[in-house]
Amino acid sequence: MVRRSNRVFFALGLFLGISALAADILPPIFAPPEPPGMKQLFNGKDLTGWDGDPRLWSVRDGAIHGETTPQSPTKGNTFLILKNQTFADFDLRLSFRCNSSNNSGVQYRSRHVTEGNVPNNWVVRGYQHEIRNEIDLPNVTGFIYDEGGKRGRMCLVGEKATWENGKKNVTGTLIDAESFKKLFKLDDWNDVVIIARGNHIQHFLNGRLIMDFTDSDPELALKEGIIAFQLHAGKPMWAEFKNIRIRE
Repeated sequence: MVRRSNRVFFALGLFLGISALAADILPPIFAPPEPPGMKQLFNGKDLTGWDGDPRLWSVRDGAIHGETTPQSPTKGNTFLILKNQTFADFDLRLSFRCNSSNNSGVQYRSRHVTEGNVPNNWVVRGYQHEIRNEIDLPNVTGFIYDEGGKRGRMCLVGEKATWENGKKNVTGTLIDAESFKKLFKLDDWNDVVIIARGNHIQHFLNGRLIMDFTDSDPELALKEGIIAFQLHAGKPMWAEFKNIRIRE
């Protein structure tokens, strides 16, 4: 049902010949219960099974800790890569926190790029779940970014959208700016759920659906790939990840 506050937008959309669905805020949708048999991807002690720049990645207090400093910068975005494992359809769950000087990300259905003129040995391309310590839309945790690709921010936080015929089509709104501010835990641990089934991808933050994306591009949609965590080039930053588990 269209909310009373959105009826004017709905009528205007009809007048202009535009879909008004994007103005309609859908009822909150919550993450499904965690399925049994989740596989732990991080042992909480060391980086066994992961590969990244040893200057930048370590384990602190049971969490993966990535940090760049003026003394230890990164040339280009760099990643901590889960070795020898690829995933197609999955339910991935983890917790993160980071500072606000730069941004990070969770790569999935991605690939490790070693050919060509790459800036470092840990370059990854593919779908990225953006990680930020910010509360003002649209520059927040949870949008899907085409890391190393040409589509940029493919679906923003709050959007239910499809990508087809070379463009994004927004069909609904999942959360507004004020609700996101209440949902996100600034300077604290936040919980992420990423569910990928075929070409349908959902991002949940602290239990609530914040992005719903269907990638119907026949050439650019990604079906399978690796998981990795990002440290962004530029200003010094840190990001931490823990309780990383997956069910295929």
